[in-house]
Amino acid sequence: MNRKKIAVVMGGYSGEFMVSMGSGQIVLDNLDPKLFEAYKVVIHRDGWYVEIDGVKTPISREDFSVLFSDGRKLNFDAAFVAVHGSPAEDGILPAYFDLLGLPHTTSGHFPSALTFNKAECNMVLRNMNIRVPDSIFIAEGESIDADEIVKTLGLPLFVKPNCSGSSLGVSKVKKKEELKYAMEAAFAEGNQVVVEAAIIGREAACGVINVRGKVEALAITEIIPKNEFFDYESKYSGLSQEITPGAFSDSVTDFIKQQSELIFKKLNLSGIARVDYIVDEKDQPFLIEVNTVPGLSSESILPKQAAYLGMPLSSLFGEAINRLFAAQ
Repeated sequence: MNRKKIAVVMGGYSGEFMVSMGSGQIVLDNLDPKLFEAYKVVIHRDGWYVEIDGVKTPISREDFSVLFSDGRKLNFDAAFVAVHGSPAEDGILPAYFDLLGLPHTTSGHFPSALTFNKAECNMVLRNMNIRVPDSIFIAEGESIDADEIVKTLGLPLFVKPNCSGSSLGVSKVKKKEELKYAMEAAFAEGNQVVVEAAIIGREAACGVINVRGKVEALAITEIIPKNEFFDYESKYSGLSQEITPGAFSDSVTDFIKQQSELIFKKLNLSGIARVDYIVDEKDQPFLIEVNTVPGLSSESILPKQAAYLGMPLSSLFGEAINRLFAAQ
């Protein structure tokens, strides 16, 4: 059997570059070499390249191929996308691969772009009767009325970049006077901001896959952050508690799993995704984010959920690739 040539694509253009490099390395380390010929492919603002034994060779963006110095040309059979943020989760890279006809493990360009845009995604989810926090959308240059924001959403509240990940630029605001600085931090990450009512409760994350011929929720992880919320430091310091399965009631667990599978289908997601929630004091889950390229590093939630279910990462990643060729 000929091994499939797989580009494990990592890096990207956002502040999540190093997080993505960690995720990509985990994929490389766990793909079965008997089944796949895996290559480290780095997407960087200064150029795209494949790295073999420390040697970096540029990738042609015309057809995503590699021409080596000895004249050999490498064409990939598929791409395993491990890029967080732009240009993957915002839909640019999936659109590029779709135009080339190259199979890839993540969602298509429109579902990716939609879920990366928090304001737009929340509007769609509300129309699906999914419970999401109340919010206000603010574009750069728009006047900001702190009194009106606090009157509408109350305190505390969260200020978030509209299109970003890993909690970069996210602030929890407890006093009206803090709003100005929180807005500045969020606008430093992009030109659109979402201000959300804070849901007080317990944080939960649900991994969802469609690598076994059907959409399947993995498990519910309860997140007890190091800081006041699951910010960048809490996510990657290794000091937060992430308990799988979370100690939620059976009814809450079943609801989150069923709703996460429904959202995966309704939004036409593919491959591996994660849906994040806050469960309030009345045991009502509020959806706060949909991730089309969830973290896969050693500190990430989804690999821990797979381990809890007895699913080796080699199987999880291998199935994500094999499903791309199932219909061929």
